Amino acid sequence: MKNIKVVAAIIINNKKIFATQRGYGEFKDGWEFPGGKIEEGETPEKALIREIKEELDIKINVNKKIDTVEYDYPNFHLSMDCFICNILDGELVLKEHEASKWLTKDELFSVEWLPADLDVVRKIEESNILL
Repeated sequence: MKNIKVVAAIIINNKKIFATQRGYGEFKDGWEFPGGKIEEGETPEKALIREIKEELDIKINVNKKIDTVEYDYPNFHLSMDCFICNILDGELVLKEHEASKWLTKDELFSVEWLPADLDVVRKIEESNILL
């Protein structure tokens, strides 16, 4: 089975997290945390800063890793390093996603999360991250 290594940004602002809806591909319309694949020679943190700049046109600060999700999709295994982040500069622009929402802790399950991201959402719900 193919292994795919990615990073995801849990962007927090005013006790809310940022969720994006995929606008393309096999998982189109599913909700996820923004991010993407790590390129050769990149650290996960550098990959995340690059991916968020490409996808959302903002500069982020990568604060701390909160989880590594290991998830088997039908055609590949996903390993996703998830980091708490905050916006340093710029205005959010959706370049690859269909939609986005800022979600409070009570709204976390108001969208249809992709399976791997759902594991992270459950961890956020159980934590004090959004308090």
